[in-house]
Formats: sequence, structure tokens, C-alpha cells
Amino acid sequence: HVHAVPPDAPVRLRYRRGDGTVFLFAFDLLELNGDDLRREPLEVRKATLASVLAKPGSGLRLNEHMEHHDGELIFRHACKLGLEGIVSKRLGSRYRSGRSPDWLKMKNPAAPAVRREAEEDWAR
Repeated sequence: HVHAVPPDAPVRLRYRRGDGTVFLFAFDLLELNGDDLRREPLEVRKATLASVLAKPGSGLRLNEHMEHHDGELIFRHACKLGLEGIVSKRLGSRYRSGRSPDWLKMKNPAAPAVRREAEEDWAR
């Protein structure tokens, strides 16, 4: 999630400032100019985020979303691409901290980050 900051406040990417190959992908907007957007439906938050990022600064990009009726197909494709996984969100949902029945996170077990996470959990 991204909290919008004043236009004169630079977005900083730790250790990689000025490196055009590193990006922060924003996928939701919870607050803008002091206004709490968590009660707004997902579609409103995404549209607002898209408008805020219409002229993105260096290192900040909008994480595009897709609407598709077959989540399993999308997940299999994400796995083939080597991605970490997908997050499915119910249209019209409000933001809630923690787990929510409106959000479903599916992790690719073959992705390096997921394997590392599993190894760290097993070591406990």
C-alpha cells in the first residue's frame, strides 16, 4: 500500500536511489492528503491511485490489475512466469487490516521468495 505524500516530498528507495531499474509498485491507496480512504470501495481507491500516479515520479509505478472470472487460470500463468503469487480482491470491498474474507492470497510454492519463507518457518 502507498500513503501519498506531498508533491515536493521525494519517494526514496533505500540503497538504490537514482537507480532507474528499481521500482516501487503501488496497488492500493489508503490515505490521500489526510483523507482516510479505507472505507471507500476497492474500485474508488484504485481509480484514485491511478489518477495520483498519472505522472509518476522516478521509481513509483501503478501495479495494474486484471479482472478475470478464472482465478485458477491466472494463478497458473503467474506461476509459469515465476511470480511469487497473486492476490484476489472482491470488487466493492473496503480495506480491512489483517486477514479478510474479501482478499485471497495464493503463493507460488516454486517461487524463491516463498521457498525462503517456508525454510525460515521450518527453522523455528
